[in-house]
Amino acid sequence: MECLRDLDPDVEKEIMKLGYTGPEKSHTRWCSTMAGREFGRIHSWGTGPERAGDFERCSPCVHVELPQTLAEPVLLRYATQHGFPCRFGTRLVSFDDSDPNFVMAEVEDRIFKTTHRIKAKYLYGADGANSVVVKQLQLPMQVEPSQGIALNVLLRADLSNLMKTRTGNLHYVIQPDAEMPDFAGWSIVRMVKPWYEWLVIMMFKPGCPAEFMPSRDQVMDQVKKVMGDPSIAVDILRVDKWIINETVAEKYSKGRVHCLGDAVHRHPPMNGLGSNTCIQDAANLAWKIALVEKGVATPSLLNTYSTERQAVGAGVVQRANASLREHFPVFEALGFLHPSVEDRIKDLAKLDEVSDRGRERRKALTDGMRAACHEFLAQGSDMGQRYESSAIFRDAGDSPPQLPADAVLYHEPHTYPGCRLPHAWLNTAVPTATQLSTLDLAGKGRFVLFTGHGGDAWRTAAKHVKKTLNLEIAVFFIGYGLEYEAVYGDWYKLREVEEDGCVLVRPDNFVAWRSLKMANNVSDKLVHVMKSILGS
Repeated sequence: MECLRDLDPDVEKEIMKLGYTGPEKSHTRWCSTMAGREFGRIHSWGTGPERAGDFERCSPCVHVELPQTLAEPVLLRYATQHGFPCRFGTRLVSFDDSDPNFVMAEVEDRIFKTTHRIKAKYLYGADGANSVVVKQLQLPMQVEPSQGIALNVLLRADLSNLMKTRTGNLHYVIQPDAEMPDFAGWSIVRMVKPWYEWLVIMMFKPGCPAEFMPSRDQVMDQVKKVMGDPSIAVDILRVDKWIINETVAEKYSKGRVHCLGDAVHRHPPMNGLGSNTCIQDAANLAWKIALVEKGVATPSLLNTYSTERQAVGAGVVQRANASLREHFPVFEALGFLHPSVEDRIKDLAKLDEVSDRGRERRKALTDGMRAACHEFLAQGSDMGQRYESSAIFRDAGDSPPQLPADAVLYHEPHTYPGCRLPHAWLNTAVPTATQLSTLDLAGKGRFVLFTGHGGDAWRTAAKHVKKTLNLEIAVFFIGYGLEYEAVYGDWYKLREVEEDGCVLVRPDNFVAWRSLKMANNVSDKLVHVMKSILGS
């Protein structure tokens, strides 16, 4: 959402109108059926008394529940209106990247059965998990064993009455006391549109052949079992099968070809990191391409795209798959891991025992559900990336801050170069109607420098950079009586530099460099820093 907010506030507003930010996404549940017994629930996606403040403190944006089918038309319309024509019914056949100055792509019009050649400065391989671009480039891939096969069942069913007491956007349906078909050992029910459109994800049992595809009637029978109420009318819209991947490319780029999105990092939908990571890939690459094309940066800047984002992609793949595995303590506590129904029923009954064994089992169930917060409240893995590349400049002696004890759950904002710019609300001394975030002043395709009292020389230095390198750096003063003031005073701590120091922010809202205090020969220093970042 921060990337889309930076792209255009109107895009963020449209996404907010289409998506859901309230109680619809407030809980994750474990249950026997949608209408039946609930085993437990936890707060999710930045909600709940324990964590809501953490999420509110770190971003001007909120979690939005929005399916890709609704988000893509918004982005497609924006792209089309801003000079990026989009062709449907067209597929990439092959490309030739042998010339160092351009890429020649051959595409097929699948309607008229004709082929065309397109000469391009760059080729972006954002063509999904079966990427033609990645295959032809022969990018090396790190592939872990698959965690199985799953079936996506998109359907319409009015569950509004059930959701009055079962509010939540994710429901893990586990039936230890019933025999399930091989194509649906257990299921996840995900809200698409409250409360009438849903995605039921059915997990194949380990022994089910990968090539097996159940009939429509078999799928409908299983959907009815998942619902647990035969009176609920169900309309199945489509059924798709997919592989639970744990795959990441070892590098994302080669020459003038850059790959991003699911083409280079493939994983289950746990943690909601799919589209988010794809958008962040694009945000990282876009400003670098722009500066190289303007002649401000050298092509070496583009090498930092793969360096920075590959590490993030690898972490996302690992985290999403770990989150899937972390549900197994819940399954074990419910007795679900036994192969026979009889043994599962006996094990499930331990939860009702008035005994040490019963107490231990009930605690294991509760602990297992709470541990799943590493999927649903993983602020650290969402926001705690630290880039390491030549597009980051660090002064000698500027030591990295320690990570939180649980770096998956918790995010601690810092201005250490390579970290995401901390969010703080700003306003003028005489408050205006709308507060601004530090992230609202930064971005917009340009570098930004924040300073405070005594930092006037930084503005002069920025003008020197403009004259020397033909690069604009916007300078903002934040402090008592200055251009902007921190509404709650938090920026003065978050900036981690003296009032006359500075925080230099890249166009993608990551900290490029900071000076803990006013630098000697400040204009020459800023030019030196920028040359290093731009590869000049």
